[in-house]
Amino acid sequence: MRIANRTILLAACTFSLGGLASNLALGEEPGVRLARRQMVAIQSRGDAPIPLPPVTVPDPVGSGSVEKTQAAASALTLADLQNLAQQHNPTLAQAQSAIRAAQGRYLQAGLYPNPEVGYSGEEIGSEGKSGLQGSVVSQEIVTGGKLQLAQSAAGHGVAAARFGLETQRWRVLNAVRSRFYEVLLAQEMVSINRDLVRVGKEGVEVTTRLREAQEVGKAEVLQAKIEAERAKVSLFMAQNRHRTAWYQLAAVVGCPEMESAPLAGDLIRDLPTVTWDEGLARLLSGSPELAEARSKIRQARCKVALECAERRGNLSVEAGVKFDGAAEETVADAGVSIPLMIYDRNQGNIVAAQAELVTASREVDRLELELFNRFAESFEGYSNANRQVQLFRANVLDNARESLELIGSGYRQGEFDYLQLLTAQRTYFSANLEYLQALRELWERAVELDGLMLTGGLKGEE
Repeated sequence: MRIANRTILLAACTFSLGGLASNLALGEEPGVRLARRQMVAIQSRGDAPIPLPPVTVPDPVGSGSVEKTQAAASALTLADLQNLAQQHNPTLAQAQSAIRAAQGRYLQAGLYPNPEVGYSGEEIGSEGKSGLQGSVVSQEIVTGGKLQLAQSAAGHGVAAARFGLETQRWRVLNAVRSRFYEVLLAQEMVSINRDLVRVGKEGVEVTTRLREAQEVGKAEVLQAKIEAERAKVSLFMAQNRHRTAWYQLAAVVGCPEMESAPLAGDLIRDLPTVTWDEGLARLLSGSPELAEARSKIRQARCKVALECAERRGNLSVEAGVKFDGAAEETVADAGVSIPLMIYDRNQGNIVAAQAELVTASREVDRLELELFNRFAESFEGYSNANRQVQLFRANVLDNARESLELIGSGYRQGEFDYLQLLTAQRTYFSANLEYLQALRELWERAVELDGLMLTGGLKGEE
């Protein structure tokens, strides 16, 4: 697909967004900043007052405050993007074309053979006469209900194609859903890394002043500079991840030129809850992949019946009218023929059709086992990530926050030095980064389990 030729698609996508992008303020950052600056009193220590940095205690990740901002009113929702994807994702158009192709084969399978018209001449030149000349019409008579069987087999092919469309629709919607929350996670990651950069910058400034006041050694200054540079690299990588996540979302939607816009979603409240028994039962009863495979079994059975019916040959009838030049009179001919099924009784095609039926039947068994295996693997990841997220939210993040507050309080009273405060801040931010990684894994597995194990929104027909 050439991006330069997508002007029409871009216009359609822009219209579908309903002018949402025009409502964005220049320079406005999507999402909620995880760290809110809280200025604390600066206390002097010793004879020479040293300016100390503010102690920042950020808000917890995923608190749901995104929806409380004014920008949320004009943000894109998951439903908006899924609707766009159903209009523009090319794989859905391919699946719909596959249905039309199957419908064409269904129509063709029920059509009767065309009659044949020809010329017939006999005894031409005998006794100087024109002989017998005229026209003949022939028609093949299909026996054994072959047309009905062929059309029935093609009809099950249409049903299989419809289930194929439903399979691909689930893949596309799941891909949009996964990419949607991937962008939200990337936004949170950028926010955390911006705070890390701020902390690193403050660390360099303060340790430099402390060094000038001979409160710390050169090693502390160098360490602060190293941490500040590492934070800048991490921010650069986080911004690239956010940009790439948006590109991937726009690609699966089918509008690669779509400009980045804020998204309205909540990383915690939107999470689906999946249990083993209910999730597995829903998968095995509602999977369109299994429904498609079962349609192919019915199609294979009809093909076996059709090949067996082919053991009976079709009749061929013929009628003609000729003019006898010698007798100067009109005569008529009639004939009926039927093949003698002596050597070719369609044995090979029957064996092949029976083998295809066995293959189709075993494919359902194979697919059920594969879905069970994929479900088990994803459920393990979902369960582990869910437990990790719960522990982070219940204990780790709160403990890291409390530790930061205590050290900040002690820092103001001269009980701790700045590097201890910086370590506490870095610990808090590192805990949030780990939490986001676990939340990312949780969302990836939750979308798989809740979406009937169908992924790959740009996956073409195999």
